[in-house]
Amino acid sequence: MAIDSAAGSPATRSFAEAIAEAEQIIRSAPHVKTDQDLAEGLDYLAGSIKASLHMVQAYQHEYPYFASSTGPYTKLGLDNPDTLYFHAYIRDDAEYVVTGRRGSTADLSFQIMNGDYSPTQSPDSLTAFDDRELDIAADGTFQLRFGPPKADPEPGYVAVAPGSAMLIVREVFSDWENERPGEIRIHRADTLGTSPPPVPSERMARRYAVAGKMLVARLRTFLAFPEWHYLNLPVNTLTEPRPTPGGLATQFSSVGHYDLGDDEVMVITAPAAHREVAPYQGFQLGSMWYVSLDYINHQTSLTAGQARVDDDGMIRYVVSERDPGLANWIERTGHRRGYLQFRWQRLTRDLTPADGPSVEVMPFAELPRRLPHYERQRVTEQEWRERIAARQVAVARRMLG
Repeated sequence: MAIDSAAGSPATRSFAEAIAEAEQIIRSAPHVKTDQDLAEGLDYLAGSIKASLHMVQAYQHEYPYFASSTGPYTKLGLDNPDTLYFHAYIRDDAEYVVTGRRGSTADLSFQIMNGDYSPTQSPDSLTAFDDRELDIAADGTFQLRFGPPKADPEPGYVAVAPGSAMLIVREVFSDWENERPGEIRIHRADTLGTSPPPVPSERMARRYAVAGKMLVARLRTFLAFPEWHYLNLPVNTLTEPRPTPGGLATQFSSVGHYDLGDDEVMVITAPAAHREVAPYQGFQLGSMWYVSLDYINHQTSLTAGQARVDDDGMIRYVVSERDPGLANWIERTGHRRGYLQFRWQRLTRDLTPADGPSVEVMPFAELPRRLPHYERQRVTEQEWRERIAARQVAVARRMLG
């Protein structure tokens, strides 16, 4: 049926209004003090616009697919530079089949949530496990089925609780250069081989409206989130290792926030975890927008595999603006304030305070005298360029825009 293309209100009007509201949220954020703060906020907004449209497009219970939840250009929620994030929307009364092939990455985990984050609360984690629960064939392939509880479920069947709404998959790299991702797919058991009906224009207009609401809620939520878990802690400290909020069953984390002058340096000392205890250990900085710093072109994060471990088994991270000429320099990239985050994943035991970090702030000029194993940590300018080049190549290989 033909329609009058000039009739009715624009389908994108509500989304355009949401973008304008979102920009005001960015501009009025309390930490915006400099042009760099604002520029990064507007860049964060651009990624959030892209992500909101992408996520609403993926809101398909009958014909689901795994969408990339966050990445280098759609950052969200202090995204981990070492992780590929995927999600699919599901219903609690339907059965879904997940098939794949295990790669060589340090961790692969699955989590079912009963909703999405909001400015006032986090969703509940209903189920969480890693690939140690899978029956992986000799060729690396595996299959899982998610659906309503059964009296006599077959192996590989995961019962979903009432209210289950989203399946999240995380694939985590410890060795960026040599580890390779696997494959993963999802389909609803009763729709495979059929085709969805065409989407009418009225429903497309609703998608724009939903995307606008998602955009505004996304920004409000993750500006409020650090208040709950970070900013109420003493500055320039880190917590003891603790189970990560949100129900990730085999992950511990240590968090904090920093405020450093350009002539100050923060030395964070943490044991290099044994791989049989934690195959993955990572540390990163985040901006006040609660997203990762540029981890492609700067060393703003390190896994235990990337870090240079001292002879006493400790990793000493050196957080500073100025270049100390050290292998474990974590670049602030102009961010006087920001967030600190450790993660340990695929744990075989609970961590204790002895497994966690200690923090010391000192004048930059005192670093050569006060940093243990200082000479062992030194790198040349060429060695540093090679480290950055390796990051750029590795991210380009495993992540797309």
